[in-house]
Amino acid sequence: MFCALRSPVEATVTPWIGVLLAGGLARRMGGGDKCLRPLAGRPLLEHVIERAAPQVSALILNAGGDPGRFAAYGLPVVADVVGGFAGPLAGVLTALDWAADNAPHTPWVASFATDAPFLPVDLVARLAAAVGDEGADMACAASGGRTHPVFGLWPVRLRGALRKALLDEDMRKIDAWTARYRVAVVEFPCDPVDPFFNVNRAEDLAAAESIAGR
Repeated sequence: MFCALRSPVEATVTPWIGVLLAGGLARRMGGGDKCLRPLAGRPLLEHVIERAAPQVSALILNAGGDPGRFAAYGLPVVADVVGGFAGPLAGVLTALDWAADNAPHTPWVASFATDAPFLPVDLVARLAAAVGDEGADMACAASGGRTHPVFGLWPVRLRGALRKALLDEDMRKIDAWTARYRVAVVEFPCDPVDPFFNVNRAEDLAAAESIAGR
């Protein structure tokens, strides 16, 4: 049974870029922009921004199509630098390229899925601490014994290697690429709710409404 969620609190801001990954096709929800589906009277994306924005110095939104549909959020909207709906790795590469071009002194990019409205408000701080403690190349989140690689901390210095993997090797699975490096995995508690609960289907959205209501 889900308990009431605590309200988001301001997290420690890092001088890093955050990318909101919204480039999926949402096939299990009939297509369209899943992140714009309403939850508790607001779009999913708004819930995610509320939790992610205090953790980074700037946010960008990775999405294709007409950027005007996201104008209300005032964020840079950046389409994949790799064509063909190459998945979240393409979104990560897009963000690394954007950071290199627009924030050249930023060494890291944090990624957030836009269908997980309860993500931790200390996500970036804990991932960064784990990278430092373990001397890792990158970090990703985990909960309930499962890893969530779309919630990660990525070094801008590896963007060339990621581009090569995507273009020359047709790599699409995050785990296949990160297996080449030392990854710090940070476990987050599932009490009162799994913070990485994500909305993939209509029934998940109904469950998220129940969680938000409690």
